[in-house]
Parts: sequence; structure tokens; C-alpha cells
Amino acid sequence: MTQMHAQERQARVQLASCYRLFDWLGWSELIFNHITVRVPDTGDGQPQYLVNPFGLHYAEVTPDNLVKIALDGTVLDGSQHQVNKAGFVIHSALHAARRDAHCVIHVHTTAGCAIASKEKGLRNDNFYSAMLHGDLAYHDYEGVTTNLDEQPRLVRSLGERNHLILRNHGLLALGPTLPTAFNRLWVLQRACEIQLAADGAAGANRSISADILRKVPETRVAGQASTHQMIFDAMVRRAGIHWST
Repeated sequence: MTQMHAQERQARVQLASCYRLFDWLGWSELIFNHITVRVPDTGDGQPQYLVNPFGLHYAEVTPDNLVKIALDGTVLDGSQHQVNKAGFVIHSALHAARRDAHCVIHVHTTAGCAIASKEKGLRNDNFYSAMLHGDLAYHDYEGVTTNLDEQPRLVRSLGERNHLILRNHGLLALGPTLPTAFNRLWVLQRACEIQLAADGAAGANRSISADILRKVPETRVAGQASTHQMIFDAMVRRAGIHWST
């Protein structure tokens, strides 16, 4: 890896690990979609971000070939790789609008796209969806997200929440750290999977009382930053992802 600020190097290793982990989990989508991370402030001026090279599968992403870009998608590190600027529309809007959006993740998983296509979306009636009570927003489908005019509406739809279902489209989560965003996306994905399984089983779905739902997000251990980090590290080890120094 070329010489660079230690914080950027750490961000590159963590982000590349996340791309490989998503591939291991089956959450990749050909060469499309993004996981983006804001480069820690090293005194260089304008905010900068790391993104996957367009044209590479998630399984091909490395710390070295991640591309450093500006908020408009302009390449800043001299990389010869392409950047899918159109695909960065969602991410750039949320990175710019939310100071806590250090990491933004967008996926087209089967379960996520299926729930995004349901009129009533995700119900708060399973172990994982209960954790999302009060922290899940929706954004109406406007076609393939390539139009900059849609950005203000995306920002308004998300508001101060950390999980977003893009209707007829897919899932999104963000966080102040990459492990936090990863765990939020994991919970959202699991909630969608379980709802699909429950809807396919015989019998009526059992609801969770409003009093319980209000308490769940406040008491879950998995909401703690240190737990997010442990979860992410464990999953990276489980997937056998490592990089030479």
C-alpha cells in the first residue's frame, strides 16, 4: 500500500474488508451499489470519501484500489479506475446532509427488495424489526436514482433516522462508524428475511405491543458502538478476510 495518512490507511482496510464481507454474505449486486466511507479529516480541506472502483466485483476490492473522491464524485487520488458517479447520488446526498453519516451502505438484497416492494413495508413484529422501531424511514421510488434533483427529497425522507427503505428498490443504512452502519444494515436485512419467512408460514402473525416496542431500541446491547466493532471484527475473521501490511 502506498504511503498515506494512518487514518486513511485504516479506513481503506476496514472498507475493503466490508466489501469482501458483503460478497461472502451474498449481498453484492454484480458491479453495482456502494459502501462509502468519509476519509477521516487529515487537514486536507474539503471532505473526501472512499468508494469501490466501478467495474470491479466486491470480491476484487482491495485497500489499494479503493478510489478517493470528492462529494461530486471527482477522483482525487489519481486512480485510473472509473467511479460510478450516478450510483453515488444517494450516498453524496446523505454524506453532505448528515454529519454523522461517516459510512453509508446501500444494497439490493432479495429480502430487502421484496419488502421494499410491499405496500405496507416492514412491520415491527419480529425480534429484529422491533429494534428498528422509530428509526426506519421510507423514500418513494422515482426511477433509477441518477437525478441530482432527487437528493433533497432523499434527505427529507430519511430525516434523523438511520435506516431507510427505498420503496420498490432496496435498503440503506448509515452510521458514525463503518461497524455501526454494518450492524444497522444487518438488523434491517434480518428483519426483512424473517418477515418474508413468517408471511410464508401458516397462521396469523403475532403483534408486539406498543409499550414493548418503545422499550426495545433503548435496551438492545447490539446498539452499543463497542458491540458494533466486535460484531464487525468477528464477521471479518469468520469470512477469513485479511490483508498484508
